[in-house]
Amino acid sequence: MDSGRDTVLGRIRDALADQPPAPEIPRGYRTTGHRSPTEVVELFVERVAETGAVVMHAADPAAAAAGALAERGASRVTVAPDLDASLRPAGLEVVEDHDLPPAELDALDGAVTTCAAACAETGTIAFDGGEGQGRRAITLVPDLHVCIVRPAQIVETVPELFDGLAASAREGRPVVLVSGPSATSDIELERVEGVHGPRQLVVVLQV
Repeated sequence: MDSGRDTVLGRIRDALADQPPAPEIPRGYRTTGHRSPTEVVELFVERVAETGAVVMHAADPAAAAAGALAERGASRVTVAPDLDASLRPAGLEVVEDHDLPPAELDALDGAVTTCAAACAETGTIAFDGGEGQGRRAITLVPDLHVCIVRPAQIVETVPELFDGLAASAREGRPVVLVSGPSATSDIELERVEGVHGPRQLVVVLQV
């Protein structure tokens, strides 16, 4: 039995069968950056701050994450089961996510994760379900997300970011791109936060 997705895609293919092929996509855009590693990190910090997120530099990311959570009144947080022990915040109740139902995730104060990569030009953080990241739900349901980013994970341009995520996409892993706290202005241009994800994003830059 075909899935709903296969049915929809089949109908699209049938509707386009007698149409001319799609034009070639221009590929003349810049695909690599020109900044030094230090400049790339500085640009990332600047762009992330512009989104409304908070950026912290820390030699001890677990301690920084614990401080950020405590400062925001968070005492119960979720983490992926494979988040390294050295990155887990101390002094709080840490709940491993073993397919917690949405209601239980929503009752938690926040989440602590790593990431797959990040882009300086857009202040974007990418997740692909790799080690320490967990499933999509833990970065979408709790109202506070603390994400630990290593400078080596930051690239300058969007094409470089997509190149780095290509293998994950080919494997069928869910790729999520986050640029700041969740917000929308769809209704009467009124900004509303927390509609599609956490209202608060704290980026801990491991130095």
